[in-house]
Amino acid sequence: MSGLVKDVTGNDLTYRIIGAAMEVHNSLGSGYKEEVYERALAVELEKRGISARCQVPVEVLHQGVPVALFYLDLFVEELVVVEVKAFSHPLTNDELAQVINYLKATGAPVGLLFNFGRRRLEYKRLFPAASAPDALPQRLGRDNVIKPISSASAGREPGSVGNADSTVQADHSFIRGPFVDGSRASDDLNSEAASRHGPIPRDAGERNTSSRER
Repeated sequence: MSGLVKDVTGNDLTYRIIGAAMEVHNSLGSGYKEEVYERALAVELEKRGISARCQVPVEVLHQGVPVALFYLDLFVEELVVVEVKAFSHPLTNDELAQVINYLKATGAPVGLLFNFGRRRLEYKRLFPAASAPDALPQRLGRDNVIKPISSASAGREPGSVGNADSTVQADHSFIRGPFVDGSRASDDLNSEAASRHGPIPRDAGERNTSSRER
């Protein structure tokens, strides 16, 4: 559809990840801890031939010195940052800002934020917004940051990704609101991808997002 924001995957990979998340939510429902959904999503992605790394360490650097370490829930095909939540309440700006921080630190071009804790799967597609003039504050609030690393251990941990010194330029054509591709765009994403891959199963579609919940 002409109004749909396209990501670097042409929306194909992000659509497939969303489909895998829907399958997990359909199977498990709500009520489990985040770790359960993270592992289940990793299994479902593997079944679909999509490579993903779990709990990928990412350093935050200040003037080249590591000052904190946090972990991505999933890093899919080295392109898409996936953050998993299991909240009974809707996603807030804190969670959105958390994923934006992850995109900035890794240089990844797109992120997906899932909330498996509600009756319907809630998800949002996000893009780097370092240069968005009206972007929401980006703060570490819920980043689960590990204690700062001393300068003596400034060498990068094997397997770590990116750094926070690099500036991520946002393509403003990617941004809905400041940086969130939200509920209506997600519906458009489903419609376009369904035309390529066939319709989403009815039960999965009914669990699309919580944007219609009151």
